[in-house]
Amino acid sequence: MPQITNTIRKNIRSLSDLKYRRKSGLFKAEGTKCVIDTLPYFEIHSIFATESWIEVHQITINPDKLFIVNRGELKEMSGLITTPDVIAVYHIPSYEFNPQSIETGLILALDDIQDPGNMGTIIRTADWFGVHHVLCSKGCVDIYNPKTVQSTMGAISRVKTYYGELKQMIMSLNTPNIYGTFLDGTSIYDTPLSTNGIIIMGNEGKGVSPEIAELVNKKLFIPSYPAGTVTSESLNVAVATAITLAEFRRNTK
Repeated sequence: MPQITNTIRKNIRSLSDLKYRRKSGLFKAEGTKCVIDTLPYFEIHSIFATESWIEVHQITINPDKLFIVNRGELKEMSGLITTPDVIAVYHIPSYEFNPQSIETGLILALDDIQDPGNMGTIIRTADWFGVHHVLCSKGCVDIYNPKTVQSTMGAISRVKTYYGELKQMIMSLNTPNIYGTFLDGTSIYDTPLSTNGIIIMGNEGKGVSPEIAELVNKKLFIPSYPAGTVTSESLNVAVATAITLAEFRRNTK
């Protein structure tokens, strides 16, 4: 098995930085659950684990890619508050956006989602409700941010994300049903919902941008309860996504 060096430790730590992820083409998954959930789905670059973790989990991997390290070394490489027993480093996959291959079913479109936790929770929610394709504007947080990877709880393995010019991607899908959540929309509980279409979720502070909003032909609103009472100003975008997808699945067969 290979020996870890200061350079290797520094490089793994640097994967918390977007520029280094793009330069290296790598990302990391930290902690037992995250690693076990992602291990079968991504091309492995290297794995760093304690000897006890390796003995318990007995993973099958090329010995040249497996580093036995102590918890102090893992702490140096990790971005988590609690030091994990294992860190896996994967090659970032390349998903080519092909409108012809993803035109059926529900598709999520994310307009400048900024928070890594929100992004991860949205991907996890999409996975739960059977949404396999997510379109991301260039202003969205990187899906391979370690905090995002962690909060997907393995869903990053099953949900494909595509980054690009969001307006162009949406228009290329040529769907008649483009939904979005707005304060002036129609109650989602009173609106017929389709099994096919695009659901747009907007930025945490600004909502859906004007240029994307003009594509929406079915504005939805999640009403507070009871009507007319003073409540919070808005819902967290990840929570709103969960409510929206749950309602789509409840009302469609």
